[in-house]
Amino acid sequence: MKKNQRIMDFHHLKIFAAVYQYKSFTRASEQLNISQPTISEHIKNLEAEFSCRLFDRLGRRIAPTPKADRLYPEVIRLLDELEKLSEDFLYEDGLVRGNLIIGASTIPGTYILPALAARFRAAHPDTAFEIIINDTSKIADMVLNHEIFIGVVGARKDSPLLQYRPFSKDELVFVRARDYQSESLGTPLADGPVILREEGSGTRVNMLRLLALSGIEIKEKRIAAILGSSASVKEAVRAGLGISCLSRLAVQDELARGEFIEIPLPRQNMRRDFYLIRYTKRTMPNHYQAFWDYLRQTSLSEAR
Repeated sequence: MKKNQRIMDFHHLKIFAAVYQYKSFTRASEQLNISQPTISEHIKNLEAEFSCRLFDRLGRRIAPTPKADRLYPEVIRLLDELEKLSEDFLYEDGLVRGNLIIGASTIPGTYILPALAARFRAAHPDTAFEIIINDTSKIADMVLNHEIFIGVVGARKDSPLLQYRPFSKDELVFVRARDYQSESLGTPLADGPVILREEGSGTRVNMLRLLALSGIEIKEKRIAAILGSSASVKEAVRAGLGISCLSRLAVQDELARGEFIEIPLPRQNMRRDFYLIRYTKRTMPNHYQAFWDYLRQTSLSEAR
């Protein structure tokens, strides 16, 4: 009986971690493929076991209590250790297998990671990938919140809990449409309408930094649009909405065909780094560690 109860306790903790991550019984039930009433019942049992409330029910929303905030990192540590222990015993043949959920900002997630995932899977056919693409800030938050083990981003977030490793180089380029015409009498970079990425985007951070270093300020009246992806920014540039800054990887075809014209920014280093990130003290399951090592080796090879 005690043995069965202990197994149930681990099940409780896995459910607790999902509810905490998603701040929603509904989303947790969808992710774990468990009915919502069952999720609620497990949380009630866990609260009874700990003799404290873990989540405040605020109408249709829930909010973790301070007790839940204290419990969550310890639960993640226990679940990670259990998964690694299970892998060590089940896969003593040394094969790398399992699903890998990797977070990435737009450019590495679109233009770099798919090819690397294909090469890794060719060497380890019992693996499968899900690549979640979001802006740099959100990917860093997912790592901090233990939603993913590995992220690839275009800017650093100031946190002692995140470990950053340089991964790959990128070059930013300011572009306009071939037939772009501005009502401004000055130069496009100094006076024309601009298209920005959303807050939290690494490309936006670097774009504004480069302009500031050149003494160019983007006032609110110059902002023609704020868009949530490189693809939407490209289409806005193509339509003549304004100028913008994008990764050369994203616009190399348009530049080659003459659809976009590069706008030089003199005396500025347009190169930037992409970074691998992980939670500093989190132990990775074997297949994640193998992919992390592969990405690190890939970045070292490119640097030589």
